[in-house]
Amino acid sequence: MKLLVIGAGMMGTAAAYDMARNSSVVAVTIADSDKKRAKESAERVNRLSKRKITGAVELDASEQKKAARLMGDYHATLSAVPYFYNAGLAKAAIDARCHFADLGGNNTVVRAELAMSKQAEKRGVAIAPDCGLSPGMASILAGELMRRIGGTAEALKIYVGGLPIEPRSPFQYQLVFSVEGLINEYAEPAKILRNGRVTTIEPLSEVETFRMRDFPPLEAFHTSGGTSTLPETFAGKVGECFEKTLRYRGTLPYIKALYDFGFFSKEKMKIGKAEFSPRDVTARLMCSKLAGNQADVTVLRVEAHEKQSRGLRALMTTKRDPRVLAFSMVDRFDTKTGMTSMMRTTAWPASVVVQMLASGEIAKRGGIRQELDVPAEAFLGAMKARGIEINYEER
Repeated sequence: MKLLVIGAGMMGTAAAYDMARNSSVVAVTIADSDKKRAKESAERVNRLSKRKITGAVELDASEQKKAARLMGDYHATLSAVPYFYNAGLAKAAIDARCHFADLGGNNTVVRAELAMSKQAEKRGVAIAPDCGLSPGMASILAGELMRRIGGTAEALKIYVGGLPIEPRSPFQYQLVFSVEGLINEYAEPAKILRNGRVTTIEPLSEVETFRMRDFPPLEAFHTSGGTSTLPETFAGKVGECFEKTLRYRGTLPYIKALYDFGFFSKEKMKIGKAEFSPRDVTARLMCSKLAGNQADVTVLRVEAHEKQSRGLRALMTTKRDPRVLAFSMVDRFDTKTGMTSMMRTTAWPASVVVQMLASGEIAKRGGIRQELDVPAEAFLGAMKARGIEINYEER
């Protein structure tokens, strides 16, 4: 397999490293608009993987025709650049007859990619958006829980968060992935199922306390993008479906204040001769104030709640509490590679999906939905082989 990664940041580097470790992969190329950064990323991957198979090229992700020409030399491509490039890159992949996956996270962009499904299928190409942690891994696990519970459920709940092990005031947070993606999560409506119907809800809302052993009580609240296609897939089969972001207590009031004051707005404003949006300024400030390389931890829990029996038959039979099926994961910073837990749990699932597309393990062509089309047992095995423990429980 020959694989291409577009984006030489934290996620792109981690994905390329995972690809380079696979003996079936004969070449990995990292493309970035900054060729120096691409070369530094490739050198790190070669050093860590101990296989000199990773190279670097210059590519502006907004240049669709150039991207298509480059993709034509590879079996599959992973986009590890901000979400707003992904629809154009998916179109380039179709033109190049190259399988494509991305880290996703934006509902509008994902809809645009999946709208290309018929075109991709005709070209023999698979387009797999939302392949990171959540959406991505969480969606695959949610789909598997739905299969194990029998296809219908009272609720499907996802809780996920990347956290510094030693939080610092005032935000109690460290930037662990694209700032554009982070702000999108905080600023855009969250898509959920309520009473079995797809609806949207304000971000940063419906706060609840989340508890997991060895952690202090965390705050959980709605953010955008995490449910991906789950609401459409399970509409009418699941009563309630949502994804909530986890943060240390004390983080949410600061984020909510920024949201309420309009600091996440994309609307351009002019001050003097300069024109910019509040979001542009906020992104710059977040990068400077929240960036860091502290050890981190990633927490994920996906739950499927069995439907309660109702009616006369339920009253006449022995009462049994509805089951809750769950997958849980706690992953920590890797001191050997220097890779954050968020890199491992976001980039490696995407790398696994890309390799499944390129190898034919995922045979479907056209639009790929993580919860339906990724073989969950094989995916769980791949995660375990990489040292990421995902535990199953039923109660």
